[in-house]
Amino acid sequence: MASIALKTFTGLRQSSEKTPHFAVQRPTKTHFQKARIVASKTSPKLGNRNLRVAVIGGGPAGGSAAETLAKGGVETFLIERKLDNCKPCGGAIPLCMVGEFDLPLDIIDRKVTKMKMISPSNVAVDIGRTLKPHEYIGMVRREILDAYLRDRAAENGAKVINGLFLKMDLPGDRNAPYLLHYTEYNGTKGGVGEKKTLEVDAVIGADGANSRVAKSIGSGDYEYAIAFQERVRIPEDKMAYYENLAEMYVGDDVSPDFYGWVFPKCDHVAVGTGTVTHKGDIKKFQLATRNRARDKIMGGQIIRVEAHPIPEHPRPRRLSGRVALVGDAAGYVTKCSGEGIYFAAKSGRMCAEAVVEGSENGKRMVEESDLRKYLEKWDKTYWPTYKVLDLLQKVFYRSNPAREAFVEMCADEYVQKMTFDSYLYKTVVPGNPLEDLKLAVNTIGSLVRANALRREMEKLSS
Repeated sequence: MASIALKTFTGLRQSSEKTPHFAVQRPTKTHFQKARIVASKTSPKLGNRNLRVAVIGGGPAGGSAAETLAKGGVETFLIERKLDNCKPCGGAIPLCMVGEFDLPLDIIDRKVTKMKMISPSNVAVDIGRTLKPHEYIGMVRREILDAYLRDRAAENGAKVINGLFLKMDLPGDRNAPYLLHYTEYNGTKGGVGEKKTLEVDAVIGADGANSRVAKSIGSGDYEYAIAFQERVRIPEDKMAYYENLAEMYVGDDVSPDFYGWVFPKCDHVAVGTGTVTHKGDIKKFQLATRNRARDKIMGGQIIRVEAHPIPEHPRPRRLSGRVALVGDAAGYVTKCSGEGIYFAAKSGRMCAEAVVEGSENGKRMVEESDLRKYLEKWDKTYWPTYKVLDLLQKVFYRSNPAREAFVEMCADEYVQKMTFDSYLYKTVVPGNPLEDLKLAVNTIGSLVRANALRREMEKLSS
């Protein structure tokens, strides 16, 4: 939700969405005919079986990919080690995801319609005044959402395997299979599992920030944040305060480059923070987040502690041969806000759709060019958003005075409307030019005041 200032940089976003350089020259009719010949299916038809694809990882990316593949006629295997995994995730999902992925309302713990953005000096700005009666931010528990998506994939024909993916042997020639090595578990607690192998035609890596699939294809490293979260069960009267309210705290005390949060769940609140630059201090930042929210969570009991890496930008390589990465494995988490659930599910579905289309509903072998269509579509749709939020993080998260300016800007009703429209529906709604200009002026004014405050603070400390 720290995309609050997204509209301030509308001009940058628009410029980054211009026609890509490789499409500027308008092809002639002859060019189109040649392109069709080149793009015609050269991969063989599969005789007595359908295309076989393995999805590694059973989070939102993996579950969505597996469901789409199975519905599309592809023989699908989903391998997930922890079927009850509780990722330390704020658990916020945009309204469009509920409809787009046909999510039942009973897996949504809370419908958040109010947010408080709290500055380093504890100035609180109320956000949500522009929401329509039917609009909300959904709060989910990952173990519930992930299980639902996996179960739905299984209902549509995917085979869900409780197993740990170990490695894969790359094919020796163009249409040879990938050989996957994994350990399968039978559900017995403490069981060592059984080593197994599986031959597949293509692989979708949805196995998170520490992706073994990514390592198998030499995808390269990326910067990552460490997220730390505690689930705290608080007294009922205090839980009533968080019935439809979420809080975000900014400041050097809670994180030098991210934010702290208190998000409501079914019968508890999730209290957490994250950082890229000072991972060793994460527990200190978590303590500060708890202290900032102390009066509102007093008397609470910690019922679960979670920590997990979160990627900060897409990997250098997200595709190789018939292997593609999605979700956290590909690095699809936005800076500033740390949002990843929707982008994980969306990328999983888009990748699977490319496989289904390229294989003609599982009847043909797929090639790298089929999977590349997913990457091209993804980058065209979402790359500008990542670049803008990267810039916002550098501008507004660099110092406490800048964060004060950021929170001040969040009070603007126009900012709130543009932000929520962008967040809830994953589209940038055309703005009012006069309001855009006023917002830009106000943003500059906030930053000037922040710099003046910073200089005064430096004088006092010298």
